[in-house]
Amino acid sequence: MVTKQLKDSGTAVDEADVTRADSLAREIFSDIANKWALLIIEAVGDRTLRFTELRDEVEGISHKMLTQNLRLLERNGLVSRTVHPTVPPRVEYTLTEPGRALRATVDAMCDWTHRYLADIETARHRFDTP
Repeated sequence: MVTKQLKDSGTAVDEADVTRADSLAREIFSDIANKWALLIIEAVGDRTLRFTELRDEVEGISHKMLTQNLRLLERNGLVSRTVHPTVPPRVEYTLTEPGRALRATVDAMCDWTHRYLADIETARHRFDTP
């Protein structure tokens, strides 16, 4: 994927850089290509939310899964975490610039789904019908 883009651009690139970029891309996709990460990104949106507000927004997510996914998103630079020195500590989450860009991509995927929903349902029915 990254290799193809770099080779198609005609740019001279170090093979080690290309391999590292491909590996990183696969790792990031693995981290974000789950229902919770995408729902968290969508829930935060343009807002800043506290942990409990975010948990309430993402229906069905457990405390543990929210924590794990927020850590992955923060590690990848998609979410910023701010801890306010209060008792108890107040923790807030906001999308970073890359996180907002990813959200735009997720929104485009949702738009695609809505646009082609009838086609997808027809194809599934045709496939599933003996």
